[in-house]
Amino acid sequence: MARSVDVKISHKKLLIEILGILLLAQGVAAVTRTYSFNVRLKNVTRLCKTKPLITVNGKSPGPKIVAREGDNVVVKVHNHVKDNVSIHWHGVRQLRTGWADGPAYITQCPIQTGMTYVYNFTVTGQRGTLWWHAHISWIRASVYGAFIIYPKLHVPYPFPKPHKEATIILGEWWNTDTEKVISQALQNGGGPNVSDCYSLNGHPGPLYNCSANDTYTLKVIPGKTYLLRIINSALNDEMFFSIANHSVTVVEVDAVYTKPFKTDIFLITPGQTTNVLLTAHPNTSLHHHKNFAIAARPYATGQGTFDNTTIAGILTYSKKKHFNFTHFKNSTLPKLPAFNDTSFATNYTLKLKSLANAQYPAAVPKTVDRKFFFTVGLGQNPCPKGFKCGAPNNTKFTASINNISFVMPTVALLQSHYSGKMKGVYKTNFPDNPPFVFNYTGTPPNNTSPMNGTRAKVLKFNSTVQLILQDTSIAGIESHPLHLHGFNFFIVGQGFGNYNKTKDSPKFNLVDPIERNTVGVPNGGWVAIRFRADNPGVWFMHCHLEVHTSWGLKMAWIVKNGKGPLQSLPPPPADLPPC
Repeated sequence: MARSVDVKISHKKLLIEILGILLLAQGVAAVTRTYSFNVRLKNVTRLCKTKPLITVNGKSPGPKIVAREGDNVVVKVHNHVKDNVSIHWHGVRQLRTGWADGPAYITQCPIQTGMTYVYNFTVTGQRGTLWWHAHISWIRASVYGAFIIYPKLHVPYPFPKPHKEATIILGEWWNTDTEKVISQALQNGGGPNVSDCYSLNGHPGPLYNCSANDTYTLKVIPGKTYLLRIINSALNDEMFFSIANHSVTVVEVDAVYTKPFKTDIFLITPGQTTNVLLTAHPNTSLHHHKNFAIAARPYATGQGTFDNTTIAGILTYSKKKHFNFTHFKNSTLPKLPAFNDTSFATNYTLKLKSLANAQYPAAVPKTVDRKFFFTVGLGQNPCPKGFKCGAPNNTKFTASINNISFVMPTVALLQSHYSGKMKGVYKTNFPDNPPFVFNYTGTPPNNTSPMNGTRAKVLKFNSTVQLILQDTSIAGIESHPLHLHGFNFFIVGQGFGNYNKTKDSPKFNLVDPIERNTVGVPNGGWVAIRFRADNPGVWFMHCHLEVHTSWGLKMAWIVKNGKGPLQSLPPPPADLPPC
């Protein structure tokens, strides 16, 4: 009798093993994707200027991370440069893996020279285009790359399958060291020097000096459809993007599928990603040229200077193996909006809607537990006595949320929160509303100098949140692309002027609002977002214009543990970098 039981058990074990193998073959079981990032200096030449550049594995942009939904991702980062480094996986939810989120002094202390840290996390419930970048000072100027998440095996896209795909990353290049650029700006209180050029996948292109043969080229076949994954990694510039004589269909933003719509031009802020379908013309003989310019230039709404140049690449139907400048001279340039075309920017963003179907629902909170109203914007502080400062009227530029300019701690907030040792590190009294009410987009009062502090706002696990982000005119109205770590949120409303609860909240879209991780707060306007605080930990929220973050336009949310281990933050990994 005992033997019979043993046989039954062994058969059962065999069936389980066979089932496991079948599931693995079908891609049901999670796969671990392992990468090694070596952060090193490398001499790089752009615009006939050679300088040592911080790179990952000798490249900028760095390696592409590729995974499927549900996969575990392990990235071992070795720091071989004198600067401290940390890496953020922009837009990855990091469910209960806040220790791997990456912003220096928020979820971890940075990786110091000669040290290594392993980022270990699972991609849960996400598919599409995201990206990764350094998250300390301005090092992300060269340390960044694509993060591509494919659907689970045998799960199709909710749009026609493309013939091929291409990733296009918008970036910037400075002839000088960007760490010196921001250091000088913070010392004198003025605006930093602007970039010397933009780039497409690291290539400046033919509109810049010495760069005719350093041009990004996209080769297409007549009639074929291509999925273009476009990422804006620029430090300080929102960008208009277009391909001459070609329309595209927007199908995804920030790794969220959208209701498809056609456009000739789209807007993409730093931190955002946009996936579009491009169908090549079926018969190029109908066109005078076989080469068409891919172009982008800034959307800039502030008072300060910006790099008002255009980056160009080439889309070509030519079968020739190599690009030469003649290709560009014989190509067509697209017509892009004026740098301050807020009307186009607004009309475009209002077209974005979530797919909101049975397979990909829009789980927007219909009711909210907590309501917050945050003002965001620039300001000016008095110049220290005896100094000469670079902002108007001998002042220093600053930036704030609810009139608090965030001061980076010297110990990571997540470590302080987890250990319960927050005294002297941060306070939890971040205000729910502005400390004083004024005409936010009109003539500002005189007493608007912000306070400095390291403050956070605490949320209960699984609480639902509505946040109004209101631009201010204290130092001039300006668009602010705000990024929230650890969550996606739904953009339920936006408008110009001051938010009016009575007039504006009844118009909120709670059916198919777009879901993102980075939103542009309109210049001289407001945006309303909603999210569910279902991820325990400490989560950074900041402007993705790096200069504004440097000036203090940032804060942190603390989401408390829920019930049991599956709703709680696990202990830190053993190799978490020390401060």
